[in-house]
Amino acid sequence: MKTEAMHYETKEDNSIICQLCAHHCTIAPGDFGLCGLRQNQEGRLYTYVYGEPIAAHLDPIEKKPLYHFLPGTLSYSIATIGCNFKCRFCQNWQISQISYKESRPNDIPRILPEEIVEQALHYNARSISYTYTEPTIFFEYAYEIAKLAKEKGLYNIFVTNGYMTPQALEKIRPYLDACNVDLKSFQDDFYRKNCQARLQPVLDNIRLIKTMGIWMEVTTLIIPNENDSSKELNQMAAFIAQVDPDIPWHLSRFHPDYKFMDHGATDIKTLHEAQKIAHKHNLKYVYLGNVPESADTYCPNCNQVLIKRSYFNTSKINIRNGQCPHCQMPIPGLWI
Repeated sequence: MKTEAMHYETKEDNSIICQLCAHHCTIAPGDFGLCGLRQNQEGRLYTYVYGEPIAAHLDPIEKKPLYHFLPGTLSYSIATIGCNFKCRFCQNWQISQISYKESRPNDIPRILPEEIVEQALHYNARSISYTYTEPTIFFEYAYEIAKLAKEKGLYNIFVTNGYMTPQALEKIRPYLDACNVDLKSFQDDFYRKNCQARLQPVLDNIRLIKTMGIWMEVTTLIIPNENDSSKELNQMAAFIAQVDPDIPWHLSRFHPDYKFMDHGATDIKTLHEAQKIAHKHNLKYVYLGNVPESADTYCPNCNQVLIKRSYFNTSKINIRNGQCPHCQMPIPGLWI
């Protein structure tokens, strides 16, 4: 549904500077931004994905992944087409790499924000997640849903590449409860070559989200011979620890996909080594993803199992008043 976009500035020549994400695209009349979803029409910026979800599913919140935020609950998860990254290893490329600039998609249902909230409540979800693609590019839609969701007692979650502008984050801050941010690498060259983006805005936003008081977990997809060196893993772990050693870090196994079919799957030993490096930097909550291993939460003080998980199923939650019941150490997160 064509809708005027938020966060842009029109110049005297009717060109537009989009201020939604860190690309800051300068868009000539008639052209689209890099995402292929936002078009300059006579000096006004329009988005084409408002009210047009390509996916809407009921997921365990652990699938986002969020392990310290309402564990054991369901999250109504939505996405539109498109992304502001061009990741060559994208696991959801079939929907993330579609754009209105290249070809107008057909048969996408129109679902207004109030209907999304009604569906979430109908399925007894505790939250709505904006996920699968990149929520920044359907910001207007997510923003209106999030406002209504908050009124109905639902939580809002962004699963994001972390490339939005500070002003976009500030706009949605009153309604956004949690984020999972992808830290794809600690090399700017990696971001430029593989994502058509830059590293620094992601680092800046991880710091900003933390200062805003929004609950945050970080995910890194470990790709063989791309971002799996000991040096880089140490750099990422040190950065996260510097922001807050209580931030949960999810280390996910890569499987060949999209334009990275020539890369093998991540060796499990590499993930275990990355976990050791994270613990060396005093990160307290480090989880492995896309592997058939438990992802339990342990008390970092007394080592008691606090949450038992198998894949996306949470079978035990033993946290009382935000604390370990054995030693009373505070365990950060949002618990029920």
